[in-house]
Parts: sequence; C-alpha cells; structure tokens
Amino acid sequence: MDFKASAKLIVAGVGGIKNVTSLIHCSTRLRFSLNDFDQADLDQLKAIDGVLGAVIAGGQCQVIIGNDVVEMFDAVQALLGNSTDSIAVKGSKQSFGKVILDFIIGVFQPLVPAIAGGGILKAVLMLLAMIGWVSDKSQTYQILNLVGGAPLYLLPLLVAITAAQKLKVNPLVAVSTVGVLILPDMVTMLAKGTNLFGMSVMNVTYSSQVFPAILSVLFYAVMERFFTKYSPKPIRIFFVPMMAMLITAPITLLFLGPLGYVAGEGFVSAILFLNTHLGWVATALLAGVLPFMVATGMHKPMIPYVVATFSTVGKESLYLPASLAHNISESGTCFAIAFRTKDTKLRATAISAGISALFGITEPALYGVTLQHKRALISVIIGGVVGGTYIGIAGLSAFTLVGPGLASLPMYVDKTNPANLMHALIGFGISFVVSFVAGLCLWQNETESDTEQTLTDTTTVLAEDLKAPIAGKLMPLSSVPDDVFSQGLLGQGIAVIPSEGRLVAPTAGTIEMVYETKHALGMKTDNGAEILFHIGLDTVQLNGQYFESDVKVGQRVQAGEVLEVFDLAQIKAAGYNPITMMVVTNQDAYTVAVDENRENSIDNAVMNIAKLGV
Repeated sequence: MDFKASAKLIVAGVGGIKNVTSLIHCSTRLRFSLNDFDQADLDQLKAIDGVLGAVIAGGQCQVIIGNDVVEMFDAVQALLGNSTDSIAVKGSKQSFGKVILDFIIGVFQPLVPAIAGGGILKAVLMLLAMIGWVSDKSQTYQILNLVGGAPLYLLPLLVAITAAQKLKVNPLVAVSTVGVLILPDMVTMLAKGTNLFGMSVMNVTYSSQVFPAILSVLFYAVMERFFTKYSPKPIRIFFVPMMAMLITAPITLLFLGPLGYVAGEGFVSAILFLNTHLGWVATALLAGVLPFMVATGMHKPMIPYVVATFSTVGKESLYLPASLAHNISESGTCFAIAFRTKDTKLRATAISAGISALFGITEPALYGVTLQHKRALISVIIGGVVGGTYIGIAGLSAFTLVGPGLASLPMYVDKTNPANLMHALIGFGISFVVSFVAGLCLWQNETESDTEQTLTDTTTVLAEDLKAPIAGKLMPLSSVPDDVFSQGLLGQGIAVIPSEGRLVAPTAGTIEMVYETKHALGMKTDNGAEILFHIGLDTVQLNGQYFESDVKVGQRVQAGEVLEVFDLAQIKAAGYNPITMMVVTNQDAYTVAVDENRENSIDNAVMNIAKLGV
C-alpha cells in the first residue's frame, strides 16, 4: 500500500490541512477534529485505498484504517506537520454536544495504552500467583505489581497531560498544578484535616481520580490564556505559570476537586444502578448493539465510565464483558464466511479480519465483512446476544481497560474469584461457536440469493468505448491543476474544459452516488467499471448553487442521457475553475486508454475500458 498517496487523499477528503484542528489515532481509526465538518467528504474518503470506512461521530471525523493505522497516521501527520498546533477553531460549526464528545475522547483515548498495559501486567502476575509459579509475597512480585498499578494510581497526572494537550496549554504546568492533589505531604494534611484561607478543605483521595483533574485543567487553561493576554512579555515566562498555579491549585482544592470527585462517584453509581436492576439483560443487549456503536464510533464515550469505575470499585461488569461477546462473535462470523464463500478476495479479507477480531480489534471485520453483508451482521448479533446472556448471568467482571480478545483474557483474572476467568473462557467459546454456526447457516442463503440476482439482472460487457461526458476541449488528466487528479490518485481518466453546462452519461449503467452539493456523481457501467464525474475544482464550496441533478441513486441511464446541468458562466464568475474530470476509480481491475488534446463533442468516443485478464 502507498501510504503517502492515500494520506494525501485522506487530508483532501477531510477538507484540507487548514480544516484540521487536531489528529489522534486509536487502534484502528484516524480521528480528526475539524473546523468545518461539512467540508469532509465521506464518500471520497471511503473510496481511498487502505480506508475501510468513514463516519462523523463523537465530535470527530473518524477514518477507519484497520491494522495499518499507525503507518497511515504517520503518513498523514507528516503532511499536517505542526499545522494543527496553531489553528484556531473560533469559526467551527460543531454543535456543543460534538465539542464535548471530541474533548472527552481526546482526553481519554490516549490513556488506554498505559492503563491497558499496566492492567494486563497485574492480571498476568495474579494468574501466575494463582497457579503457583510465583509468590505474591516476594519482593519481585510486589515491585512488578506496583509497576502495573502505576498508570491507574497516576491517572490525575496522565489526565492533566492529555487535557492540556487537547486544550493546547502548557502540559508541564498543568501536571504540576494537578500534582498538588496527590503530593504525599498534601495527602497527609488532608487526612488530618486542614484549612485554606479560613475554609475547610474536603478530605478526598485523588489518586486514580479523573474528573477532578479535568476540571482543574479546564480552569487552569482559562487562567493561562487570561494572564498570557494581559501580562508584560518580558516577565511572561514565569509570571503566567506562577499566577495560573497560584489561583488554580487553591480553587481546585476547595471547590473543583471535591466537585469532580462527587460527579465521578455519581456517574459510576448511575451506571451501576442500571446494571444492577437490568442484570444480564443489559449485558446481552449491549453485546447485540455494539456492532452499530463501534461502526459509528459511539463506543468511545464509554471509556470515561470504565476508567471511573476502575478507580472507584476496581472492576467493570458491563461494557468490557459485553465487548468480549461482541468481539469474538465478529471473529466467529468472519471464519464462517471464509469457510463458506467462493469469493477468494472475500475469503482473504474474512480470514484476516477474523484473526484481528479474535484478538480484540473488530473494525476490519465490521467494515470489511459484517456491514457489507446483512446476514453476516445478523450472525454477529446472534452470537453477541447469546454469549452476552451467559456472561451477564455469570456476572463476569473485567479488571483492566483493553480490547477483550484471546491475548487479553488475563484481564478477567480475579484473585478472589478464580471462576471469573473460567466464565470468560466459556463466554468466549459460546460467542464464537454460536456466531460461527449462525454464519454457516445464514451465509448459504445469502450467497445463493445474490448469485441468482446477479445472473438475472446484469449484463456483462467485457470492453467498451466511453463517449465524452461533456462538450469542450479535452486535456490529459495530468494537466489538471489539482494533485488528487493530476497524479492519478483517484484513478485514470480524462479531463474536459467545458464549453457548455451539460453532463451526460458516456455509456449505459447505473447511478451509484450523487453528492449533496451536486458537483460530482458516480455511476457503474454494465461491465462493472466505477466512473466518477467531478465538475470543477473546489466547487463543493458552492454547496449546490448553480448545479441541478437530473438523476437519483439506483437509476439506470443510457448513453447520452443527461445526468446534470450547471450554469457554466456563473461558476466561472464565482471564481471557480470549471474543468470536469471523468475517472475510472476501480482502475486496478481495468485497462484505460484515452484520447486527449483535442476539441470534442458529446458524440465522440474519448476512452476505452477493458477488464484486465480478458
């Protein structure tokens, strides 16, 4: 895979470098915070090599990559450079809810590797002690156990770092301010009872807490910006942090810390109340709907709940147990499809996705297999619900935050309840077997139905000429003043400088996509070639003005039939280049020959496409 080429397309698909305010990644997704989400083109993103899907959810534009996410992140970040560090978001069109979700995910998502690594280390140590391989009384065990517990104990400091980075304030000063809460001398003073400015300070154990740190850094950010704005530049280097700390630390000890502590306790209590009263039904239902939550990225807001629950009660008994049933059901379904399908490409995808899901990474399975086939999705839901039912009835609990899977099963080790791990193994097996059997049974019906539909409704054409989609002067695609087209990143094709505002079908086929802004549309020809028509450069910014589409998605068209009309003079007057491109986007399956550099009419053939290997 050419990560650099795909990275350029991804940046263009999210609206360009200037539209990106920040970028992070999780185990499978690039997560963009954008100034204007309307500039993100999800259909364009989905068509990029290496991209499994794209959604706008949780206050972010999420581009699903799969197992190559780190390599793709590096390639995209290399293009963005430090540009996101200084971009203001005053003109952002995000709703308040999206801003909050974006902040929450930005703060908690980076914490996962540290919490997961430390938690699994502690779980493995407990497992080794349970089977008698090490003694939990030895100093080696105790030291390693402290290593594993360090991320959770130091959560206030970790949260201070991620929150400061998200708010773009000094992270070291933020950590120093929040660090006051867990200083050993401060802990001792709070335990004995202390006063500040004549007011009693509430005795709170802040280690492992997250919400007090978040409130503290939010207030610190306000103070830092205020004093930066009004302090003289010669003394700013020490005056700003001094004044921000001097005000933030006492306010946190007196008000924000206790408020965050109470809010966190209430948040966890509310979830535990629902879990207690719904019982195993909650786990089963959550396992059933997780495919949809993961697909839209809405499972990420569950992270604050899980982190807060660990810091409060030391375990979590809803989301992570349900995730085990869902993840393994994705794996079982993928392996069933790999066993049954005759499509070699789908088989390879299903095997790879099944292995990833087996180890807790489900996006490749979701976007590569499950969401593309209704019966596969049903199989996953069946396996998730049945496995989740057993897990819920057994009362399974997790003890660290990591994607549940084969390698992370030690997360269910409970020193006080050895049966907990056994329940996890049984739930693992039930979810896999049920989804695998359901996949075997349902996939046969789906493939037979699809085959009959294909044989009945389609006509196969191996090679054909395409007429010009628009009258005007032909030019090579390489001459288009846009790297996405000129470098052939979207595919091979031809460009036309139009002499009239009328786009027609170059051959018979079916309309696959019509952009909301009407500046572009796609069709599939009878031989399976996917054709993209793009009218003008940057004309998406016209928001449909001067364009009028005559077709709808799913409509069959004949050669020469009008697809769209547009006001050529008004587009030029608005300052946009009206050059129009016709590109074969699934170019790997076709040879493309074009006739360039001449004046043409709509009746002229300008391109020949043929399936490779024919």
